[in-house]
Amino acid sequence: MTNRIFTPFPILNTDRLILRQLVNTDDNEIFALRSDDNVNRYLGRQPSKSIEDAKSFIQAITENVKKNDSIYWAISLSGNLIGTICLFEFSDDNTKAEIGYELLPSYQGKGFMQEAVLEVLEFGFQHIGLNSIEAYTHSENQNSTKLLEKFNFKKQLSSESNSDKSFIVFKLLK
Repeated sequence: MTNRIFTPFPILNTDRLILRQLVNTDDNEIFALRSDDNVNRYLGRQPSKSIEDAKSFIQAITENVKKNDSIYWAISLSGNLIGTICLFEFSDDNTKAEIGYELLPSYQGKGFMQEAVLEVLEFGFQHIGLNSIEAYTHSENQNSTKLLEKFNFKKQLSSESNSDKSFIVFKLLK
């Protein structure tokens, strides 16, 4: 059974983190995250240029969550947003999705993303009813590759949907 209804918003808890809904007052942290050169280095996106970019991004995410097109959590430590994690690109039959995540550099390498990914994978498989979750990571992003491998994601052979060869597709089956 699949359940891709995100109202009320599902708050997830780990030992140290709260994964909660993104809110308008997260605009400064979202701007910091999305304008950081180190965070953007492997994502292939243009950095945010202003706080207005962050506000627009939050609004777009809020709309996508309302439409149940994606689920996007703010990773919160002691009340402060330190990163984000999401499930998106759901298949039509709701059995497959993609995971994405980003973390402010000062919080990287401390196990925070590992805690968040564990909760989101469990949510995707148990609550939504996904059978597989994919991740696209830059071939040079060793930290992301190591994280995915910790959770037994398997590197996939090149696919037609992956036209950019600088990204590697990883897949985890339920």
